[in-house]
Amino acid sequence: MSEIILRSEKVNKHFGITHAVKDVSLEFESGEIHGLIGENGSGKSTFCSMLCGIYPVSSGKFFLEGKELKVRTQVDANHQGVSIVVQEMGTLPGLSVAENIFLGEEERFMHGPVKDSAAMNREAQALLDKYGFKFIRAESMIENYSFEVRKLVEIVKATYFGPKVVVIDETTTALSQAGREALFRVMDAIKKQGNLVIFISHDLDEVLEHTDRISVLRDGELMGTVKSGSVSVDELKLMMVGRELDKHYYRTDYGEPISDEVVLEVKNLSVPGQIENVSFSLHRGEILGFGGLSECGMHEVGKAIFGGSFDRKGTVTLRDGLDGSSEGIAINSIPKAIKHGVAYASKDRDNESVVLADSILDNICLPSLDDLANHGLLNNGTLRRFAQKYAELMSVKMRDIDQYVSDLSGGNKQKVVLARWLGKDSDILVLDSPTRGIDVKVKADIYNLMSELKKKGKSIIMISEELLELLGMSDRILIMKDGKINGEFLRSPELDEKDLIAKMI
Repeated sequence: MSEIILRSEKVNKHFGITHAVKDVSLEFESGEIHGLIGENGSGKSTFCSMLCGIYPVSSGKFFLEGKELKVRTQVDANHQGVSIVVQEMGTLPGLSVAENIFLGEEERFMHGPVKDSAAMNREAQALLDKYGFKFIRAESMIENYSFEVRKLVEIVKATYFGPKVVVIDETTTALSQAGREALFRVMDAIKKQGNLVIFISHDLDEVLEHTDRISVLRDGELMGTVKSGSVSVDELKLMMVGRELDKHYYRTDYGEPISDEVVLEVKNLSVPGQIENVSFSLHRGEILGFGGLSECGMHEVGKAIFGGSFDRKGTVTLRDGLDGSSEGIAINSIPKAIKHGVAYASKDRDNESVVLADSILDNICLPSLDDLANHGLLNNGTLRRFAQKYAELMSVKMRDIDQYVSDLSGGNKQKVVLARWLGKDSDILVLDSPTRGIDVKVKADIYNLMSELKKKGKSIIMISEELLELLGMSDRILIMKDGKINGEFLRSPELDEKDLIAKMI
């Protein structure tokens, strides 16, 4: 049996009256990849955030190689041999790639008061090359790169110094297949060095394939630890939720006609370097899926429709039925989109869909403030009733509506995003990666919500990198390649992943 490299002893975390982690005692072995799974809100990310210095421990202790681990910040944790790649964006804009990699280690490159940027760039580039990321330039500003590439930079940042413990928190959801394979190579290398990887993922097949043991949390408590080779996906789900889950949470209907009524028309939509002359129509009550490889341009389509893209060309027009106008209404800005019933949920949830440092109440009410105002004045009671109604409708797991969104799990943050647009009663919803980093139960809830919205005549554009999600939920699927639409498919039981992949590559 391998030696115990890390253990927790009755670790607890409270957020006010919310008990997020309850007396969790766990042992992790050296030279293992240890899966940590559970529903959204189960406490897995909170547990690891305490380990890595993001949150203080309410009570209990961590021990690394037999010595009590006391960390106050992420940099402090790094210095003691513990690092993390977080689920959401973990790089800082306004800094170069090299500056992000060596954040907190700048003194290594200081000559008196002067920083040797050339030396920092050389060392960072050598690391990027070593990891197989030669296409990333150390001197480039981090915001020049996509969400996925920035995650690759975070992997380098979190592992280059040889930490004893590396936490990978839902990172694979932001990566293409090539990016995932690069991450798994890094994880295997850490394991071979005799160190520990704690791997958090909602993709249970992925967890089973790439881990040695798996621990399950439910409502902040440890349900047990199992060997990965001795358990099935269904058994893990049962441990996670305490009951059997319906396996058939995708739509089961086929052959239903799509309405002839066009509610949104997109013509020659272009964003330099991202998408080129994208044209399509969205129909009333339709779920229109967009798929493709990570850099195909589909994510930019969603942002461009909502008026959030820089230097956008082409037209996005609301057609008859939504506003009664024969000419239609041009959507060319975010305020105009919101005003006329267009909603957008970004793939980059923390930076573009919610205000982390604000309450659930304020986040839900934000797009509806004009509607809630009475002669230009806002009433606190009205706002609270509104937020409470839609938070409860989406079953947000929270202390109360005054709780900061930053304290919520990924799935509950996404519920707040959807509650916001339900409250606004938006007619068109652009959902980019709506189930990214979300557990199987919340996925089912979101799919059910989408089906209900469809029945009410709402129209949905669903952008997804998950092929089964596209096949299972869409009335029609558009596949993008190199910034252009490269294929179109109607919903059919005979349509499969191979058909979509053939148009992606």
